Amino acid sequence: MKDLLLVGGGLANGLLALRLVSERPEIDFTLLEAGATLGGNHTWSFHGSDVSATQLAWLAPLCVQRWQDYDVLLPGLSRTLGGTYHSIRSEEFDVALRRALGARVRTASAALELSGTEVLLSGGERLKAKAVIDGRGVGPTFPAGYQKFLGQELELERPHGLSRPLLMDATVEQIDGYRFMYALPFSERRVLVEDTIYSDTPELEVERLRERVNRWVSARGWVIAKVLREERAALPLPLGGKAPQSNRPVIGLAGGFFHATTGYSLPFAAEMAEFICSLPSLDADSLTNALNDRARRHWAGQSFFRLLNRMLFLGAEPSERARVFASFYGHEEPLIARFYAGRLTQADKLRALWRGAPTVPAFKAIAAALKRV
Repeated sequence: MKDLLLVGGGLANGLLALRLVSERPEIDFTLLEAGATLGGNHTWSFHGSDVSATQLAWLAPLCVQRWQDYDVLLPGLSRTLGGTYHSIRSEEFDVALRRALGARVRTASAALELSGTEVLLSGGERLKAKAVIDGRGVGPTFPAGYQKFLGQELELERPHGLSRPLLMDATVEQIDGYRFMYALPFSERRVLVEDTIYSDTPELEVERLRERVNRWVSARGWVIAKVLREERAALPLPLGGKAPQSNRPVIGLAGGFFHATTGYSLPFAAEMAEFICSLPSLDADSLTNALNDRARRHWAGQSFFRLLNRMLFLGAEPSERARVFASFYGHEEPLIARFYAGRLTQADKLRALWRGAPTVPAFKAIAAALKRV
């Protein structure tokens, strides 16, 4: 019987598996993935200030690219912000994990049922372990707005000329909420372009999103030689609700371990991987209790960001949401860095609310902030 079975070969369990190999080599585990590759079809990005120096050191080999700064373009604001920005692509993620884990990886192993100590695979095989950790990313249910996007990784006929990421171009037409374009230059002719919307609904109009990506690319004078891959999602951003709790070990998005406003999850997945490796007991009951407690504390720590979400989705008109973000990016760089990291001070929170006040009518902001959802 194994010590651990990690169900789902995505970000959360992938990072955990890497740390187990490095920090707890005595733990006998298997990583089970339903698909043919690990990591699915994703690009995960993070700011260097989102993680500790130690975390950055062990995450660095997974990163396909690292930039020294980034740009934002919003109504009335054009700004280059310092601080490193890093990206991991699922393609390299898969290669790195297979190299590190070897025979501990089992792909094409979909779980039909699981408990804290057993997994029933789709082929009928039943596996047992001292603990089963569910990292499949099926999120909890809570009142939410949505960050939805469609991204295409493109090979261009000529160099694009970007020297750093463009994290937000919100000078585009505002449709269905706060909309912006996002561009990551991986090489001189390879770039990921995403059309992103902070919307009230999760529906994705895929063809229209593709058309808008194409129009934005064409407007910059770029000519697409090939679409290398495409990714899309609608991420729920909580407006309220309670901390996810489970009767078995759960990590990743299903455990609520993400930034409530930006949707970024990688820093919290790295933190969780280290946390689990530090636990003296990795049996199902001990893990369940530790992870539920961690989920409650993380949820409590994200309360201000859920308040901001209510003000954004319930207080601001969709067409006016760009002004809220333009106001935010007028802050000093350290505050912006602490926002992304989810480590705002009380003074930061007051400054964020005060600066944002003119962008949302006071009575709507107060009503949205106080609304029970």
